[in-house]
Amino acid sequence: MTTTMPEVISDTDPRLTSFDRFERDAAQPKWLLNIRKSGLARFSENGFPTLLDEDWRFTNVKPIVELPFKPVTSLPVQLPAAADLVKFHFLKTSETLLVFVDGHFAPGLSRLPAAQKGVLITNLKDAITKVPELIEEKLSKLSTVDANGFTGLNTAYFEDGVFVHVAAGQSVDQPVHALFISTGRETGATSHPRNLIIVDASAQLTYLENFVSLGNAATFSNAVSEFFLGDNASVEHLKFQEQDENAFHIAGLYSDIGRDARFWSHSLALGSALSRNNIRARLNGPGLQAVLNGLYLTHHKQVADHHMFVEHAAPHCESHEYFNGILDDESRGVFHGRIFVHRVAQKTDAKQTNKNLLLSDDAKANTKPQLEIYADDVKCTHGATVGQMDEKAIFYLRARGLPLEIARRMLMHAFAGEIIDRVQHNVIREELDQIVWDRLEEKLATT
Repeated sequence: MTTTMPEVISDTDPRLTSFDRFERDAAQPKWLLNIRKSGLARFSENGFPTLLDEDWRFTNVKPIVELPFKPVTSLPVQLPAAADLVKFHFLKTSETLLVFVDGHFAPGLSRLPAAQKGVLITNLKDAITKVPELIEEKLSKLSTVDANGFTGLNTAYFEDGVFVHVAAGQSVDQPVHALFISTGRETGATSHPRNLIIVDASAQLTYLENFVSLGNAATFSNAVSEFFLGDNASVEHLKFQEQDENAFHIAGLYSDIGRDARFWSHSLALGSALSRNNIRARLNGPGLQAVLNGLYLTHHKQVADHHMFVEHAAPHCESHEYFNGILDDESRGVFHGRIFVHRVAQKTDAKQTNKNLLLSDDAKANTKPQLEIYADDVKCTHGATVGQMDEKAIFYLRARGLPLEIARRMLMHAFAGEIIDRVQHNVIREELDQIVWDRLEEKLATT
């Protein structure tokens, strides 16, 4: 909840004046221009959050505000070669791959699936011409609840993103993999990916998105994703962020979940100087289950922030939130979670846990789990821990003949494994486990 007056945005701010090009775009549907204008108005009204804002008091976005505002308005002339992509993860997970370079769809680097009845997987810009009624009905309907200025900025300036529609009863057999590449060639280069995922009643989907960098300039990616799950739908979502440590990353995830649906959403943050994930889920039908799961591994002076709001708006719903952080050097992890239970949401089962493992005396964790309950027949728990590696556990392992380095590695891997093991898709889980193992091995090799 904002407790201070919003930052005043000058009429001459380039984030406002740069909007003219959308107003001059005659090919743009009027309804889309209206959505963009509403986003710009929200940004103008709310501005950027400051440390005096309760929801942002642990995360200073001043370095983002001070970046020159250089939205990338077209696909770069010099695209990455296919060989440049091989170093990125999950490329062999699926035959379906949508590649975006600085926020723009790159068809030559992508692999779109064969046509399937009742399934449309494409980029959002093309979807606006193919299924305009569906886009108009859904786009920006969830994100408007957030007064966050970054979300308004994305709504005003997005160029493209992923669009998936799975009709009732259909199933997408392979994961849909979206790769968002920041070329990192120019300081202040800004992209605003916008993703819209619609999974109708009794349909199934696995969706994986990966944010990466090629160069090391101080760039900014500002992504928003909206998920609509129909009754009895099943969706697993994994967001993997491994951008360069000079980059900045803000993301919003908004979901509306129907009766008896299943939603698993995993957030893995390894990169960026500063990353912030705003996660908002509305549990909108009885019998559903939502698992929000996250892991952040930080070092140097990185900041990884997860801010979550889970709204129980129907009875007999389950939500389980688990976020673990492994923090080294002078890095910092932030977790702010809030479970809101409406009066009508009787028989709610909600659990929220945040655990932080500090590997150095200078690492910090700021954690604030919250419950706000207006129903009287619920089972809700929340808790947080911050501490260093358990010396007793290390002694136990060393007493059984294990060297110190292996004992530390095993404990860290088990700590991260609490999160990774909740990933449902076997192939993704195995690769993710190897990625985290290699990251911890790399860390131990330098200590």
